Amino acid sequence: MTDHSKSKTKLFLKKLLNQRWLQIMVIPGIIWLVIFCYIPMYGIIIAFQDYTPGNPFWGGSFVGFKHFIAFFNDKYAIQAVWNTLRISFIKLIVTFPAPIIFALLLNEVTSTRFKKLVQSVSYLPYFISWVVMWGLLYALLNINGPLNTVLEELGILDEHIAFLARVDAFIPIAVLSDLWKGVGWSSILYLAAISNVPQDMYEAAYIDGASRLQRCLHITLPSIMPTVTIMLILAVSGILGSNFDQHLLLQNANNVSVARTIDVYVYNMGLQTGRYSYATAVNLARSIVSFFLLYAADRLSRWVSHGERGLF
Repeated sequence: MTDHSKSKTKLFLKKLLNQRWLQIMVIPGIIWLVIFCYIPMYGIIIAFQDYTPGNPFWGGSFVGFKHFIAFFNDKYAIQAVWNTLRISFIKLIVTFPAPIIFALLLNEVTSTRFKKLVQSVSYLPYFISWVVMWGLLYALLNINGPLNTVLEELGILDEHIAFLARVDAFIPIAVLSDLWKGVGWSSILYLAAISNVPQDMYEAAYIDGASRLQRCLHITLPSIMPTVTIMLILAVSGILGSNFDQHLLLQNANNVSVARTIDVYVYNMGLQTGRYSYATAVNLARSIVSFFLLYAADRLSRWVSHGERGLF
């Protein structure tokens, strides 16, 4: 080991010792992660077997890529992939920039009391479960709900519409409800990044005659761009994922052709029909693609920023 490596090791150990109480606080989270996320990974082996519940994972007959091939030959699986991509892409366009814009606007509020009020109100929907949220949406959007009544009174509708049963209304409802539920909570990270921007930069820009908009566009936004980049990379890597709770609850017999995403499809195949090996294979394939999306998004980010921004 070279002297440089020894000095780096000593510096790391010294820093670790100084932060020992913070590191101890992380241990329960690491234990939870290992128990619930890493230890169960050995069960992936059933994706290559015809697994029967009750038998050991290593006792099934090996079938190779049988379940993966079956997935790509299933028209409902292809429909689930298309629905997932379409919904996730629209959500990425709508819900990703929303908390950034919200944080930038909130940063310009001068009244501390009003700012805290807006923050509190915007955070509250995040703590409402999707089961309760579905009840609120059902009460608001059902055929005799207040939205139909208001639209009819304004002369926009001639007759009441069952919004939750319409295929063309599912994606707007999913996107807007997801936006309402998460925009406030997601803005916390960007507000924290904004708070770290040096105030002397704003003062210098103010003296030079820069307006609020100019200070926001040329100081605040570039300063939080590393945080925005990391969140965008993570969002792109999760594009094959979906809000399982939301889609499962909003799904019904009328809109199932749009609401059936990969997560809902895996749930139906695994827990409802008992095809555990098939469901595991589908989820494994999705995870592999998500990893390559993560890597590609990180490489693209580093290429665009000339190696300055990225995860690894």
